[in-house]
Amino acid sequence: MQAILEEGVKAWLDTAALSLLAVLAAYVFSRIVAFLVRRLSKTTSVARLFFDASARALGMAFCLLVLNGVLEAAPDDLPFLDNFQQLATVLLVISVTWAAVRCTSSIGEVIVKLNPVLEGQWKRARKVETQTRFLVRGLNIVIVLLGTGIALMTFDPVRQLGTSLLASAGVGGIILGFAARPVLSNLLAGMQIALTQPFRIDDVLHVQGEWCWVEEVTATYVVLRVWDLRRLVVPLQWFIENPFQNWTRNSADLIGSAMIWTDYGIPIEPLREEYARLLRASSAWDGVTESVQVVDAGDKAIQIRFLMSAGDSSTLWNLRCDMREGMIRFIQNQYPEYLPRHRAQMLETANELL
Repeated sequence: MQAILEEGVKAWLDTAALSLLAVLAAYVFSRIVAFLVRRLSKTTSVARLFFDASARALGMAFCLLVLNGVLEAAPDDLPFLDNFQQLATVLLVISVTWAAVRCTSSIGEVIVKLNPVLEGQWKRARKVETQTRFLVRGLNIVIVLLGTGIALMTFDPVRQLGTSLLASAGVGGIILGFAARPVLSNLLAGMQIALTQPFRIDDVLHVQGEWCWVEEVTATYVVLRVWDLRRLVVPLQWFIENPFQNWTRNSADLIGSAMIWTDYGIPIEPLREEYARLLRASSAWDGVTESVQVVDAGDKAIQIRFLMSAGDSSTLWNLRCDMREGMIRFIQNQYPEYLPRHRAQMLETANELL
């Protein structure tokens, strides 16, 4: 037994030494190429972005490719040669898959660089970024599945099993479809959202009673940042099956209102004048919408609506609060007797008259 091991080690000495030297040479060569590319190219160039994202994976793939070449040229009578060749091939497939995923993932950075958010063009830039993120994640899933399939097909039992499974692929596909229905539905919903664009990155949405921003879009779910910094994670399929509000679908400007209940006797015209003065003194108002209307009349009080507009949802919220506080303060100072109050009517009874 010891003699067999010694003969195997001696047989592998030359091939192992040659493999080590070849891998070291390939590694040094890849590092030199990476150094030259970084020195000769601009940091912000498109090719440089792709290279920086995949340089490490490409270097590993090049080293494994050289190793596979050395093993292919090795004598056929080496012990365990087939096992080492198979291992090197699997590692090569994994490294190439890694490099492909890194390259596709950098597409988002390239798209953002080529489509900056310029004044008046934010809608187009966010639309392109959202579509790119959906497509990149879908493409990464396809690349990983292909790489995994190719790596598994290097094993003979798996290859033979795949041939025998072709006969039952119909039944297996139906079973797999039912099992993976949630995942597949979210993937299809993601493709539909990427094409139809019901929302984009940084859009302001009103989802399930929450006021939030679209922070991140993945292949299966959307991360929404709520106004109080909570995160709401919603599956993509939910947006296809349920209605939601998009406050920045076409533009970021919005109209809001502040409601105040007052007594019937309050004069409306002084309220209009004071409201106009407060709006013009506020830097949050965009100068578009200004309205004071009595929108409801109950048995005890009337409801007055103060309508206003602002450039975005956050500014509008602060403006609504400021206007509500300002009008309440004005009524308290000028017309305190017309604040809401309960009226009662005293009736004289027959006993009290006696």
